[in-house]
Amino acid sequence: MDPLSDVLSLLKPRNYMCGGFDAGGDWSIQFPQHEGIKCYAVVSGQCWLSVEGVPDAVLLNAGDCFLLPNGRPFCLASDLTLTPVDFKTVFPSPLNGGIGSWNGGGDCFGVGGYFTFTGNHAGILLGELPPIVHIRKESDKAAMRWSLERMMQELREPQPGGFLVAQHLAHLMLVQALRLHLAEGLTGGVGWLFALADKQMSAAINSMHDDPAHRWTLQELAERAAMSRSTFALKFKQTVGESPLEYLTRWRMLLAGDRLANSGDPISVIALSLGYESESAFSTAFKRIMGCSPRQYSRGRNLDSLPHSERNESRHIEHVRFHMPPSVQKACRFARSMYTSPKWKPSSS
Repeated sequence: MDPLSDVLSLLKPRNYMCGGFDAGGDWSIQFPQHEGIKCYAVVSGQCWLSVEGVPDAVLLNAGDCFLLPNGRPFCLASDLTLTPVDFKTVFPSPLNGGIGSWNGGGDCFGVGGYFTFTGNHAGILLGELPPIVHIRKESDKAAMRWSLERMMQELREPQPGGFLVAQHLAHLMLVQALRLHLAEGLTGGVGWLFALADKQMSAAINSMHDDPAHRWTLQELAERAAMSRSTFALKFKQTVGESPLEYLTRWRMLLAGDRLANSGDPISVIALSLGYESESAFSTAFKRIMGCSPRQYSRGRNLDSLPHSERNESRHIEHVRFHMPPSVQKACRFARSMYTSPKWKPSSS
């Protein structure tokens, strides 16, 4: 896969929500801060989009699409001088594919989608996107509208395989926005996404992603970029924000985190597959990048999918269990094995 596909494969969308809004007359709706990505397509009419922290509002016309990847509060309005109403006034409950109407509707109709991501990888991508991704190119707008409309249909008419369809649609919408930015030529920013728009830096990054286990040297990567070693090292640091070998290590650890969370492979196998002959060297690098040891990461891999209260409770239980005396841990393990044994049956009394 190419680097963009590699990173997107680690971002597993969840918590989908789609719906539409139909506004009429003079209107202004305020939306709060959000996690993940919100995306909208204006089907008919026009409206203004104002995002907190962005000095200039954007006029959206029929056919325009936009993504809001940074979670900032925003306002949609026919007139930005109006006092906005809270979005819960228009959408008192989750739409789940439905349409919310305001002032009788008829003047501006749009559809929107929302999804978040599992894991800790989202910041790598979303942190480099601007507060507003405004899609104007006809081919990109058509793909976005189709994706949103298809996601709404999946929510309205649930069918087998709907979760997988929604996941792919979420990826498609994100890819369309990122392709647009890459095609327009990203300049002036720092990060791996900006580097993909540079032919020489992209060649080096592609090489690292193609074979992350290879013992890449600065000289080898410079040759892939057709540059001298010193010039390559300087440009890579200026473009990506870290050295080539720092980038390689971070990418390896993100791959390792995904394997720990989803594969069940032993740490030694994961370490070897990423170019580490020593499990201890791998563990040291993992803790430096990910903030915890591979075993701690593996134990906590399912907590992000729990509600906040359950997640805190689970972490507290894990903390208590981890600090129990060995004798108590052994007794707990024995009791658990007895309880879960297929031969064990509860008393009928």
